[in-house]
Amino acid sequence: MILYRKAAPLRIRRSLAPEAPFWSATAIAPYGTRRATPVAIDYLALRASGAEKLEVGVCDHVRDELERVRWFAGPVLIDAAESAETVFRRGEEALTFCEEQGLAALHVVSTRGSLPQRAYRDAMVVIAAWPLDVAQLAGLFEDANARGLQWGVAVPVLFPLSTELAPLAELADRARECGAAFLGAIGVDIEPTAKQALAQSIGLEVEDDRYAMLFHATLEPVHVATERHLAALAHERGLADFIVPPRWEERSNWNAAVLLTRTASRMIAMELDLDLAGTISRSARAVAELDKTLTRVAESASLAIIGGLDETSVDVLTEWLATGSASFVEYVDEQWRSRRDAY
Repeated sequence: MILYRKAAPLRIRRSLAPEAPFWSATAIAPYGTRRATPVAIDYLALRASGAEKLEVGVCDHVRDELERVRWFAGPVLIDAAESAETVFRRGEEALTFCEEQGLAALHVVSTRGSLPQRAYRDAMVVIAAWPLDVAQLAGLFEDANARGLQWGVAVPVLFPLSTELAPLAELADRARECGAAFLGAIGVDIEPTAKQALAQSIGLEVEDDRYAMLFHATLEPVHVATERHLAALAHERGLADFIVPPRWEERSNWNAAVLLTRTASRMIAMELDLDLAGTISRSARAVAELDKTLTRVAESASLAIIGGLDETSVDVLTEWLATGSASFVEYVDEQWRSRRDAY
């Protein structure tokens, strides 16, 4: 393997409210926009691209750049995917910094990447199943379990390589057997270069129906159906059906916003009461930006006194604070879980 390296700055992105699929407040990438053969995924931009040679930008002074950042909030997303992490270990350097600062972190690795060498406090490892090589991934799952990591699996949904049902079922079985916490999906935009690389990698001919779908059809319905199928597979195996952020057990404002945002995004994808979904989404942002903690407000008064919260969100959060779940969220989740082979 020849890895073409060039210097790159540390990429940092901040979010005022959680967004699917990682729900992070701060996202960092110690590598530049990577190129890998045939297809690489940028997990900050949620974009797949293709290239003919392996090329990577590497931040040489990760700790120095992180120490200069004045504002940091968790959970932190660290994009340490692809083979660059195996060589340079810049992602784990960022993970060490987060542990020292008491920041919860989501550490993303991939099939071609490398797991953290040890278990880190308040860190959730996301194993991105790309490429979707079940045998190779099973080895990563076993290693993650052996190292005592908190971990789960996320599938970047790209037609046609990660939308076939049989490999997804096998992947779900291996994840459950090895102790994964979740099995979720990652929606990505596919650049034209990635589509061409995908077609070439499996020898798609112009006459193939999949070729026509890849280049000329709207892929969103297939991708959404696959995300819902993955959620069903996860639930059947007793796994969470979304990427679980670290410290998810806490009744924090950020986790409350994650709960509302996840519910709203699933409603929008299913086109289920779009007006209510939009309202819930706005309530999620209001909760994320709230100065006082929800628990303190609930102890002294009804959550209805919080400006910007709709009635449904008030009911959801009140029930969630009391019991750790909410009937409306469970209803939406049940509607969301739908196997593609069931119809």
